[in-house]
Amino acid sequence: MRNGTDGRKENMVRNLRIRRSPGPEQHPAAPAAGRRRRLAESLRTVAGQVFILQVAIVALLVVGTVTALVLQARSDVRREARNQSLAVAETFANSPGLTEAMNSPDPTAELQPAAEAAREAADVDFIVVTNEDAIRYTHPLPDRIGKTFVGTIEPVLQGEGVVVEWITGTIGPLVQAIVPITDDSGDVIGVVCAGVTVEHVSGQANRQLPVVLGAGGAALLLSVVGTGLTSRRLRRQTHGLGPAEMTRMYDHHDAVLHVVREGVIIVAGDGRLLLANDEARRLLHLPPEAEGRQVTDLGLSPRLTELLRSGRPASDEVYLAGDRLLAINQRSTDQDGGPPGTVATLRDTTELQELSGRADTARARLRLVYEAGLRIGNTLDVVRTSEELADFVVPQFADFATVDLLERVLSGDDPGRAGAHSNLMRRVAVSGIRGDAPIYPLGALIDFVPTTPQAEGFQSGMAVLEPDMRTFSGWQEQDPSRARRMVQYGLHSMISAPLQARGDILGVVTFWRSGRPQPFDGEDVTLAEEIVARAALAVDNARRYTREHTMAVTLQRSLLPSLLPEQQALDVAHRYLPAHAGMGGVGGDWFDVIRLSGARVALVVGDVVGHGLHAAATMGRLRTAVHNFAALDLPPEELLWHLDELVTRIDHEEADDGGRAITGATCLYMIYDPVTRRCTMARAGHLEPALVRPDGTVEFPELPGGPPLGLGGLPFETAERELPEGSRLVLFTDGLVESRERDIDAGLELLRARLADAPTAPEETCDAVLGALLPERPRDDIALLVARTRALDENHVADWDVAPDPSSVPSMRGVITRKLGAWGLDDLAFTTELILSELITNAIRYTSGAIGVRLIRADHTLICEVHDSSSTSPHLRHAEITDEGGRGLFLVAQFADRWGIRYTDEGKVIWAEQPLPEEEAP
Repeated sequence: MRNGTDGRKENMVRNLRIRRSPGPEQHPAAPAAGRRRRLAESLRTVAGQVFILQVAIVALLVVGTVTALVLQARSDVRREARNQSLAVAETFANSPGLTEAMNSPDPTAELQPAAEAAREAADVDFIVVTNEDAIRYTHPLPDRIGKTFVGTIEPVLQGEGVVVEWITGTIGPLVQAIVPITDDSGDVIGVVCAGVTVEHVSGQANRQLPVVLGAGGAALLLSVVGTGLTSRRLRRQTHGLGPAEMTRMYDHHDAVLHVVREGVIIVAGDGRLLLANDEARRLLHLPPEAEGRQVTDLGLSPRLTELLRSGRPASDEVYLAGDRLLAINQRSTDQDGGPPGTVATLRDTTELQELSGRADTARARLRLVYEAGLRIGNTLDVVRTSEELADFVVPQFADFATVDLLERVLSGDDPGRAGAHSNLMRRVAVSGIRGDAPIYPLGALIDFVPTTPQAEGFQSGMAVLEPDMRTFSGWQEQDPSRARRMVQYGLHSMISAPLQARGDILGVVTFWRSGRPQPFDGEDVTLAEEIVARAALAVDNARRYTREHTMAVTLQRSLLPSLLPEQQALDVAHRYLPAHAGMGGVGGDWFDVIRLSGARVALVVGDVVGHGLHAAATMGRLRTAVHNFAALDLPPEELLWHLDELVTRIDHEEADDGGRAITGATCLYMIYDPVTRRCTMARAGHLEPALVRPDGTVEFPELPGGPPLGLGGLPFETAERELPEGSRLVLFTDGLVESRERDIDAGLELLRARLADAPTAPEETCDAVLGALLPERPRDDIALLVARTRALDENHVADWDVAPDPSSVPSMRGVITRKLGAWGLDDLAFTTELILSELITNAIRYTSGAIGVRLIRADHTLICEVHDSSSTSPHLRHAEITDEGGRGLFLVAQFADRWGIRYTDEGKVIWAEQPLPEEEAP
C-alpha cells in the first residue's frame, strides 16, 4: 500500500512539473499512452481479469434473464388467452336460453347479437356457435355465418370433452376453445368456440416488453457497479499478482486438500494444528475453529494424540477415532530445510469394510434368489411346494415364515373364479427357529381383516412391510390378544408378500423376525418379492396339476369297480392307490373281478403307461372291452388277442385324428374254476402274479411273455395250474415293486418275503404288502388284487352222459329230480326239469355226438350245463302263436336268472343259472 501511495505522489509531482514548465519533451499523446499502459497492466492482474469475466457473466445473465422474462411473458399471455378462451366458451355454452335458441327456427338471429355482446365484454376476438354439422350460426364476420367451422370439432361432438387448439382460421392464426352444447338429456346438439388471434396475444406481450427491458438494464447497471467494487477489493487482497503467480501458489494446496480423497492434517513443531482439510474434519469430528489449537485440545483418542505430538513417522497404522478405524501415514515437514512439523494422511478403512460388506450382502441375496429357484417347486404338490418355501427362508432370511393359501387353491380351483365366496385362507406351511411362536398354527383357517399387511398385500398385489410391530399400527386388529403375545415373544418386524402368478393371487407369505435385532428394510422387501414370485409360479403349476389330478382321479375311480360281484370261487380283497399328485398323478392301472359261467371267476389286472386324463380314459375303454370279451366266455389267450386287435385299431384312429397312441398297455388275465381247482392264465407284457400256497411257499409262476397290447405280430400263450384250496393269487402292477429307491427285482424279492409271513386273509394280506412295499410318495399307480381260492364240494357237482335219443329225456328228468331231492332243492325240480329238457332236446336235435349234463350246486345258485360236440350256436326266437316249435330257449330265458353259451375244444356248453331259495342258501 505504501508503495502504491508513493507512486501516486510521484505521478502528481511529475504532472505539476509538466504543466509549469512546458518544454520540448512534452507531447500531447503521452498521457493517453500512459493510460493505455496502466489499463493493460491492470487487466493482466487477477482482479482485472476477474472484473472482465464477471462483467461478461453478468451481462450474459441479464440478457438471458430478459430473454426468459420476455418468453415467459409471451407464454403467460398465451396461457391467459387459452384460459380466457376456454372460460368464455364454457360460460357461453352454459348460458340460459342457449338450448332454446339452438332449436329455434332462426338460431343466427337469436345467437349472433348475444355472441357479439359477449365477445366485446370478454375481450376475445370471436365467439362462434355451430350445429352438429359444424355449420356456423354466429361469427364476427357476418359473411362467415352458414359456412363450415374450421377446427377439431369431432371429439367434442362425440362427447369426449373440451378441445383447445392453436390453428390458422378464417381470421388468421389463433387459439380457440371448443366446448359442447348439451340438451337436458345430455346429448350434444352443437358447440361453442371462443378464441383470440395471435396478433391480439402478441399485442399484449409487446406492451410488457418496455418494462422487462428497463428492469434488465437497471439490473445490468447495478451488477457492473457491484462487480467493480468486488474487483477493487480482490485487487487489494491479491496485491496485484497475476494468474500465473496465483496458480503456482495454490496448485500444491489444491492438489493436497481437494484432489485426494484422504484426510490431510499439518501439525506445527510446537503441536499446534496448522491445517486440516474437509475429509480430516469429517473423520476426526474436528470443530470449525480447530486450526491454531493444540492437538491435545481437539478431543482425539490418547493414542492418536500421542502420535500427532510425537512427530514420528508412521505407515498405515490403524487408530480408533469415534466409531471409525483410520489408517494413518505421517511424515516430517522439516526435511530439505522445510518448516518444523508433520503432515499426516488419514484413510477411512471402516467405509471400505462396509462397502465390502454391502457387496457381500448383494452377492448373498443373489445367491439366495438363485437357490430359491432350485429348491422350491421340486414337486407338483401345492402343500409340499409351500413347505419348501417356508423351510428355505428360515433361518437365512427370516426367523419364522408362514404360507397361507386360498381354500379354493388347495382344491385346484381357479383362485379368481367367479362366485368365490370369500378370501378365506388355510395355513399350509409354518417354519421357524423355534416351535412355540404364538402365531396361527398349521391348518388354521384365517380371514385377514383389512388393516393387516396380509389383507393389504392381497388386495394390492404388492409386498407390505411392517418394520416395527411394537407400534401396533393396525395389524393387531386381527387378534389383539394374540398380537400382544407375539410382541412379548419377540416378534418385531414383518413382511407380507402376496403369492401372485399369471395375474392371480393364490395366497400370502409372511416373514417374521425375532431372534436377530435388525428389522426388515426396503431391500429385504425386494428380496422377499423375488423369492415369493419364483415360488408363486411353482405353487400355481402345482395348483393346475392338482386340478387335473383331481379330475383324473374322479374319472378313474368312476371307471374302476366300486363293488366286486358276488361269487363263490374266490375270497377277494383289492387296493388301488393313485400316484402322488406331485409325482406324476393318476395313471392307467386297473383291476377287475368278472363272474363267469359254471361258477368260474376271471381276475384281471392291467396298466396303461402314462398319467393323466388320457391314461384314465384309455383304462376305462380297455376295462369295458375286457368285460365284453369275457361275456363271450373266451379263453385267456383269445381274449388278449381280441384286446390287442382293439388297441391296434384305437391307435390307428388316434393317429388319424392327431391323438396319442396307447402303446405300452399291459394286461394279465386269468380264469379260476372252483370245480376243477384249475387256473388258466395269460399275460400281455405284464408282470407274473405271485402264488402263495397254503403252506406259505411263495412263487412267481412262469407265464409265456406276450408283447404289450397294441404291438401285434406275436401270439399269446396260456399256462394252466391246479391250485390247492386256500392258495392265494396276488396280482399287482409295477408301481408296487418298482420305485426310484429300488429296481424291480429287489421289489419282487421284498414282495416274496412279505407274502411268506403275511396273514392268510386277503384283506390282511393287502395291508401287510402295502405296509412293506408302499413308497412314501408313490410315483406310479398301484393296483393290488389278492384272491384266496375256494373249491366246491364234489358232492355238489353231478355229471351224466346222455344218449342222443329223444327217449332218454324222460329218464333224465327222473334222475335230475332225485338229485335235487338229495340236495334239498325240491322247489327247483320243476323249473330245472323244464330247462334241462329243452336243452337236452335241442342238443339231440342238432348234434349227433355225445351229450353231457352237469349240475352244480353253488352257495347261492344252481347251475345247469348241457354240452355237445356241435359248434352251432342256437338263437333265441319269439315263436308265433301258430308255430309248433321255437319256444325252447325262450322258456329257458324266462325261468333262469342267467343263461349263455361258451365254446370248448370239443364243442359248446349251454348253461343256465337259477337262484337258490333263501332258506336253502348256506
